[in-house]
This record gives sequence, C-alpha cells and structure tokens, in this order.
Amino acid sequence: MRKVIITAALTGNIHTPSMSPYLPLTPQQLIDEAVRCEEAGVTIVHVHARDPEEGKPTTKVEIYREILSGIKAKTNLIVTVTTGGTATMTPEERIAVVRELKPEMATFNAGSMNFALYPVLGKYKEFKYDWEKEFLASTEGFIFPNTFTSLKVFCHTMNEVQTQPELEIYDVGHITNLAQVMREGYLKEPIYLQFVLGILGGIPATVDNLVFLTNTAKQTFGEFQWSVCAAGRHSFPLGVVNMIQGGNMRVGLEDNLYLGKGELAKSNAEQVEKAVRFARELGLEVASPDDAREMLDLKGLDKCNF
Repeated sequence: MRKVIITAALTGNIHTPSMSPYLPLTPQQLIDEAVRCEEAGVTIVHVHARDPEEGKPTTKVEIYREILSGIKAKTNLIVTVTTGGTATMTPEERIAVVRELKPEMATFNAGSMNFALYPVLGKYKEFKYDWEKEFLASTEGFIFPNTFTSLKVFCHTMNEVQTQPELEIYDVGHITNLAQVMREGYLKEPIYLQFVLGILGGIPATVDNLVFLTNTAKQTFGEFQWSVCAAGRHSFPLGVVNMIQGGNMRVGLEDNLYLGKGELAKSNAEQVEKAVRFARELGLEVASPDDAREMLDLKGLDKCNF
C-alpha cells in the first residue's frame, strides 16, 4: 500500500483575520492547531508566523522559535517553515529563520511572479485591523522576487544546515529555474516539489495544468516526489487528483478557509480529517512523520535548533 504525505498549512500570510474567526494567529493557537492536526493524522505542518497582537505576518525569528519549540514539545511532526519574507527583505534576511532554527524542511520559492490578493477587497466591507485593507490593496503592485541570486543563497544555507527544501512551483517556468540551479550544483537530489496552483499571477488551478506540471517535471528531473496545494475551492479536488497520479496533498487554512461550500473550517484539523478520508478511500495509507522522514531523507527532529 502506497504511503501518502498530507501537509497542513496552518495560517499563511494570504488570509487576514477578518476573513475567518478560526484563523490561528498567536504562537499558542498555532501550537494547538498543530497538536489537533497530528491527532487528525497529518504528516507535516507548514508554518508562517504572525504578530500575536494584530495577526499581521511577521518574520521575527524569536516568534518562529516559540512556535516551533512548542510544536516539538507536544508532537513528533515535521515542520516546514516559510522563507517567503516580505518585499523589502534581502535573500539573506528571508532565509534567516532557516539559518537560525535549522528545521527539517523549509519552503523554497522557485521563481519571481506577480502575487496578487487585491481582488478580494470587494468581498469585505469592514476589517478588524487597519493593516488588512492596506496589505491586500498593496498586492496590486507586488512582485514576489525569487531571482537566481536568491535561489543560490537559499540553496547554500539549506545545504549548510541540512534543511530539505520544499520546492514551490507556481508556474511552469519555475521548473526550468530549478533545473538550472541543479546544473550549476546548488540544488541537490533527492528533490521534493510542490505545485502551487490558483494564485493570481501564477498558473490557474485546473486538472489539465496540474497534469501538465507533473509531466513537465518528470521530463525535466526524472524521479522525484511531489505535493500539490491549490487555492480556495480547488484545494480538495486537485489534492485528490494528485494522490491518484502518485503525489501527495496539502490542505490548511493558508490555502482554503472552507471545509465545504459555504462552510468555514473551524480548524485545520477538520481539513486534515477530510484529506485522510479521501486518501483511505483511494486505498492509500497516510504516512506518519517518521515514514516521511525516511521517504524524504530528512535529518531528524533532534538535529533542529529549536
């Protein structure tokens, strides 16, 4: 029976507090969500940090340390931290959380792109915090920078601290970018890809596009393991398709605030439970964190610095 990895992206920095009362914002809420997700059967949790007072995305390493050490104290989960940073940060600043905390995995964004959230402004008349409206509006002019220079900085640091990159592919050209840094010797095998579909500025979330990305990556890299995350209502359908074609699945409130049509998810764990049911209906076994450590050749929780 094939084992499938299920990841829960707990909060992200796309959704703002006014969009759902269930979005975890504080370190303790994120720790509690990770515990619930482990109980629901998740393999990996993906972590962004937020300012605990207003829920605004933050890159402070000390807040990440509090979250990651709390998760480690209560679970055996693999934690994948973000390296997305902010528009004004240098590559060295964005990778600081990896350099300092040395997690088992971290995201590695494979190319530059428009990353736009501003269309959702029309759906909300009021916001809980002043920063939310300004943050969303600012994305109309935002370019998410991931140059070859920054890719090499990320590779160097992750290789140095033995952190496995989760290679985020938002469009087909990002596969080409990864192939180039592999040819130059910066990115090492084995590789773990994640296809991200449905972000405005990236490839649309369709089955045809997911199959296209998978086939292109196979032609480029040969053997690899991969997951998919898709925005909003596409999260579960494309996750299931990806499991059918041999890959893994990501869910979570970063990608999708809903459990079903019109029904807000009250916890990431509810989405994990749904993904686990889908996997079992397909005759798949959900990988434990230790299974995934072996599958992805991870260094182990004991070698992390948190």
